Amino acid sequence: MNLSLWKKRPSALAASPFNGDLARFRDEMDRTIERFFGAPLGLGAIEPKMVRAEGWAPAIDVSETDAQVTVRAEIPGVAGKDLDITISGGTLTIAGQKQEKSESKEEGYCCCERRFGSFRRSIELPDTVDADKIYAESDNGVVTIHIPKKPGAKPKQIEVKPAAKKVPAG
Repeated sequence: MNLSLWKKRPSALAASPFNGDLARFRDEMDRTIERFFGAPLGLGAIEPKMVRAEGWAPAIDVSETDAQVTVRAEIPGVAGKDLDITISGGTLTIAGQKQEKSESKEEGYCCCERRFGSFRRSIELPDTVDADKIYAESDNGVVTIHIPKKPGAKPKQIEVKPAAKKVPAG
């Protein structure tokens, strides 16, 4: 499962001078796609038994400042030593396996649901990150990966100057 950093585009309604039906339809389609792909586990409308058959995927938050990219992954029940966090070619990958623990039949369960299995999440990182200085920490089932940016890797602001007036030859 891949996740790329991108900025959300402005609403089609805001961009449309007509605010017509087509713009509203496009916004509704965008929301539907976001709900489908942005749902917990990144699986949207897929039936829960498919999640059990193919594993699960932890929820991930990605934030970016001028100094670093921060990735937070909710991975309860998985120790930090059981995670495989790698970076290769500008892609950060978090992988591991969550084991199912047996439940006692004596407790009178009516229903007992657990997510288990192997998982893998990949995040495309900007070119400005410093892969040699990445570090991760775990607290209460949330793994936080700090990815510093290279010094001086800030985007260069380019000033737009008015064109010089051309003097006609004559």
